[in-house]
Amino acid sequence: MQTDYDPRFIEAEAQRYWEDNQSFKAIEDPSREKFYCLSMFPYPSGRLHMGHVRNYTIGDVIARYQRMLGKNVLQPMGWDAFGLPAENAAIQHGIPPSQWTTSNIAYMKGQLQQLGFGYDWERELATCDPDYYRWEQWLFTRLMDKGLAYRSHATVNWDPVDQTVLANEQVIDGKGWRSGAPVEKREIAQWFVRITDYAQELLDALDGLDGWPERVRTMQRNWIGRSEGVSMDFGIAGSDAVLGIYTTRPDTVMGVTYVAVAAEHPLARRAAETNPELAAFIDACRQGGTSEAEIETIEKKGHRLDIKAIHPITGEPLPIFAANFVLMGYGTGAVMAVPAHDQRDWEFAERYGIPKKAVIRSTDASPCGIESGAYTEQGILFDSGPFDGMEFAQAFEAIADWLSEHGKGGKTVNFRLRDWGVARQRYWGCPLPVVHTADGGVRAETDLPVRLPEDVIVDGSGSPLKHMPEFSELPGGETRETDTFDTFFESSWYYARYCSADCDTAMLDERANYWLPVDQYVGGIEHAVLHLLYARFFHKLMRDEGLVDCDEPFAKLLTQGMVVAETWYREGADGRKQWFNPAEVEVERDDKGKVVGAKLVSDAQPVSFGGIEKMSKSKNNGVDPQTLTERYGADTVRLYTMFTSPPDQSLEWNDEGVEGAFRFIRRLWALAVGEAELIRSAPAPLDLDEAARNARRELHAMLKKALFDYERQQFNTVVSACMSMINCLYKLDQSPGRAAVLREGVSLVLRLLGPIAPHVTHHLWQTLGFGDDILVSVWPQVDASALVQDRIEYVVQINGKVRGSVAVAIDADRDTVQAAALANDQIYKFVGDAAIRKVILVPRKLLNIVL
Repeated sequence: MQTDYDPRFIEAEAQRYWEDNQSFKAIEDPSREKFYCLSMFPYPSGRLHMGHVRNYTIGDVIARYQRMLGKNVLQPMGWDAFGLPAENAAIQHGIPPSQWTTSNIAYMKGQLQQLGFGYDWERELATCDPDYYRWEQWLFTRLMDKGLAYRSHATVNWDPVDQTVLANEQVIDGKGWRSGAPVEKREIAQWFVRITDYAQELLDALDGLDGWPERVRTMQRNWIGRSEGVSMDFGIAGSDAVLGIYTTRPDTVMGVTYVAVAAEHPLARRAAETNPELAAFIDACRQGGTSEAEIETIEKKGHRLDIKAIHPITGEPLPIFAANFVLMGYGTGAVMAVPAHDQRDWEFAERYGIPKKAVIRSTDASPCGIESGAYTEQGILFDSGPFDGMEFAQAFEAIADWLSEHGKGGKTVNFRLRDWGVARQRYWGCPLPVVHTADGGVRAETDLPVRLPEDVIVDGSGSPLKHMPEFSELPGGETRETDTFDTFFESSWYYARYCSADCDTAMLDERANYWLPVDQYVGGIEHAVLHLLYARFFHKLMRDEGLVDCDEPFAKLLTQGMVVAETWYREGADGRKQWFNPAEVEVERDDKGKVVGAKLVSDAQPVSFGGIEKMSKSKNNGVDPQTLTERYGADTVRLYTMFTSPPDQSLEWNDEGVEGAFRFIRRLWALAVGEAELIRSAPAPLDLDEAARNARRELHAMLKKALFDYERQQFNTVVSACMSMINCLYKLDQSPGRAAVLREGVSLVLRLLGPIAPHVTHHLWQTLGFGDDILVSVWPQVDASALVQDRIEYVVQINGKVRGSVAVAIDADRDTVQAAALANDQIYKFVGDAAIRKVILVPRKLLNIVL
């Protein structure tokens, strides 16, 4: 057994063993309890960052732990390979996106393997592989047949430079996140999937996801946004047409003083045909994004139309304004405005001199004036005709009933969720399986997969597919759709394809029902809404197609915290900040660790502290996992990321902590090497002397806590318990039972650390003669008898001052403890010939002798 700890040799040896023995190959076995552990797959950007390492280490620890519990574990890995970054990199390097992506996948796969993650690589997939995306194309054609996929015109965020639709999240301060060009609102034909048909089910099912963080479930509830309100029809003066609106505050309807419509609304467009000023206003509204968040913060502007709306109850004519704060894609594109009881409406009315009519007063006679702002609380109706004196709930029902009886509306359930626009005007994505027929219709493609041409150079001037007749032109005057799927489409079902990765006859086969749902999903909180919601929706689509028999894709969800680190910068004359990596900075701290000064190592000039933030390229505060692995070994990197904080909390990077993790592994190694012969030949822990029994009791007490912490996924305290156990083993005296306790203690530590630091524990398990493969060892269990104490130590006080301690049988009575104390020379000298007035015993803790 080599004396020095050499992680490079040990880790290569362990990884060879796992590969030769196919240790992580998952095979369906109905006789065994399965466990499907999955971490969100990465985008192949080129190199792993510490966020990846932490995410995948957490998943691997859980998977190895479940494997050691005896379960049949599946832990796969793949690549979320389509997307805009590959196009941008291809433009920069002058190579096809496919070449850039394939090269990155190969490199990053090597990094993952070097870190010892226990993946079943036979199930590896990449979303850019036609063997993968052909099946989502097939499912889309089925959705077209069912009417769940449809084509419609929609107002979108359009980047005029990148020539593509942008998601709301990609519009930053009104500009495209990549090009920086001012974003326009544009109405184009888009493909949608009817996620709204599943809105109620998606909402209801959240209550059953007990294994998900409540924060994520709340975010999804808010995103789905179910509300109960009233729909009503305002008339249009001089026309039989109506203007539908939806409100959750029907109690304020008698206070409506104007109606607002989106700039893209048909009413506004028609009015603009003869009104140049209105046309100019509508054109100006096309600038900026379409998100609710952006609309909330813009300056509210409008333009009066030359038509009137008719109040559905009073018949009063009301002005109609085209307004930039109304979105055509939300609701009906029209809202009733109540300036007295809605702050946005109040501000708009102030700007355009529109009357405000109060119709709600407080229930407790508190002030509710509207001179300086809207009164937005619920209360009692007044100046509301037949509804006067009613409170909110009663008025809600009465107004809804009135509208229903008069054929002008009624109670309605509404959802904030909108149908999913799945088309993107990009090249590097899965082609939509749609054909435009010669007569102007559309049909589903039948010859699948529709392969994306891969030997293509992208120049940034829109999708090259639009300029490739060999791709788009078909016989008979038909043309192929050149849009590609939103990349969330690929990532919404990859977890299921892992179960049937080699199936070439169907999207999924019967193996999916063995493995699904995923028992443990691990990923960042930033995916709480879009990816996780779309995956839940996709799962229900597959269920309704008969592909899976469960309702939800992920039983438990762990959202790991971010990896954060210090940031350092200098501000230039132009106000721009230049960021320096923490490794380039020498920091001076006070006794409490607070920063008191810092300078750049290269020029000894001061730099400023920018706070502790998420590791990122933009702040230059990242740490290269490859460098760390080569210096310390994968086990040290894994151990550090698990020990520093609980998985669901942020990890604040500290180089000294990495050194500490490395020292601990070497300490474990030194103990094992130094005592190897004794450990190999040690007997079972029977008939132990008192010192050995005490040490064994301490070990099993720590084991009990560590096992509990594994169950609740608090791996930082598992590592802490292992460190304490090693300290205990180092302190063992030369008692007759030392060898037995040492052997048992080391075996417990190795198994507890096995999922976290798998290479060194694999090597030591074999070398010390415990077995060939720690992965198939029996998971440690607490020996209840080891925790039983037959003796206990009492603190002894004389007149309230501690004078010593004595060990007695655990069931000793007061007289026995007193006798033992007085028989102790160190204690008796404080008693001497004095008379004992009283003896106080606190059971199992303290004896106080009062003289």
